[in-house]
Amino acid sequence: MSNWRKDHLGASSSEPLPVIIIGNGPSGICLSYLLSGYTPYVRPDAVHPHPLLQRKLSEAPGVSIMDQDLDYLSEGLEGRCQSPVALLFDTLLRPDTDFGGSVESILTWRQQKERAIPHLVLGRNPPGGAWHSIEGSMVTLSQGEWMGLPDLQVKDWMCKKRRGLRNSRATAGDIAHYYRDYVIRKGLSHNFVSSATVTAVEWGTPEPSSPGARDPSPLFQVSGFVAAEDQSQQPFSLRAHNVVLATGTSDSPARLGVPGEGLPFVHHDLSALEAATRAGTVSPSSDPVLIIGAGLSAADAVLYARHYGVPVIHAFRRPVDDPGLVFNQLPKMLYPEYHKVHQMMRERSILSPSPYEGYRSLPEHQLLLLKEDRQAVFRDPQGLQKVFGVALVLLLIGSHPDLSFLPGAGADLAVDPDQPLSAKRNPVDVDPFTYQSIHQEGLYAMGPLAGDNFVRFVQGGALAVASSLLRKEARKPP
Repeated sequence: MSNWRKDHLGASSSEPLPVIIIGNGPSGICLSYLLSGYTPYVRPDAVHPHPLLQRKLSEAPGVSIMDQDLDYLSEGLEGRCQSPVALLFDTLLRPDTDFGGSVESILTWRQQKERAIPHLVLGRNPPGGAWHSIEGSMVTLSQGEWMGLPDLQVKDWMCKKRRGLRNSRATAGDIAHYYRDYVIRKGLSHNFVSSATVTAVEWGTPEPSSPGARDPSPLFQVSGFVAAEDQSQQPFSLRAHNVVLATGTSDSPARLGVPGEGLPFVHHDLSALEAATRAGTVSPSSDPVLIIGAGLSAADAVLYARHYGVPVIHAFRRPVDDPGLVFNQLPKMLYPEYHKVHQMMRERSILSPSPYEGYRSLPEHQLLLLKEDRQAVFRDPQGLQKVFGVALVLLLIGSHPDLSFLPGAGADLAVDPDQPLSAKRNPVDVDPFTYQSIHQEGLYAMGPLAGDNFVRFVQGGALAVASSLLRKEARKPP
């Protein structure tokens, strides 16, 4: 840990930092890269295949993308994301990837240290965030190339590591290693504090500024602790002019709220199945593992259990042909294993025989109760109750962001303050071109918290935040 970081972590009276980033996953890493002086410019010889965007870019030759009007540049772009700046940055980095093309990024990167903004990135895991908590052999949902960060392509990195993409996709272990290596290669390590847990973020009302005053914006107080190797905890209390929330959404698994959910054989993450398999608690000869959920996490659990020959009961509330199921939205060529799970869900219903030995699906079944003797009670579509003996239960029905360190757990920051904060249905309400909270000056949210749920698109949020912070720095009096 550098002296600069020791000073800030150890002294609550030190000069406030310009920026603290909470979360060290892809969002936080990309923002740190941009705040470290790495600046994107359009290559002089580059021609973007989108004619309208190319015309706009040619109007400001030699001007950094971060210094241009992001609203103007992103107008008229269409793609697989609702965020205009996310679409803009993605199409600059991957100009025609959605059309199967291979046009290289039209950006070139210059490190301009005079543009760097001092910042700290706080995260509980090593750089890469929740990617270090995913079973390493799992294959990423997105194509491997879409997992990359600016100016270091995944395929180039994997080639040097003598690794390869599998069906255009990478393993979670490779991606976690790539993110950690990215921080080192780009010289960002001094900005990162791992094993750091934030317990409170507080802010006050900005005081009226007197003539010549430096900055009337509110000061944030960020408190928490850093866990040492000996499990001791070093508390810290930091002040900052701006705080960026980049914590993702995997912190707090969603719960069903059924009786027995707190029993010791009931879990909410795939790692419990991995541990039980290693310990021999579940095996080909044990009672089935009950997996509840119809998303990709549940599918990953089914695939994992099938790999080890562990019998599975797979229950979910929706019909198999529901167009809202994620399986109905994934191209079969890219995601054959998920389509195999979907096929099993359809063909191995409790009502129909099929060749999938050791797997049974329960479509449109609602879990009512889990008993201490490992009995699971369901209600079927006709309203009848069914009981199954199980060895382990995995409730994989999504997750919620854990913003318990914010006043009111961040509920007042959501688009609909009366509903739970949700990455997909009710994200933090931010300005689409700065990602600053609509409700609190100086507080930013990016990545899934702001509704950008894929690594490919979180980078646009980093561009928006960095651009906004640079403008703030430029407005400060000398």
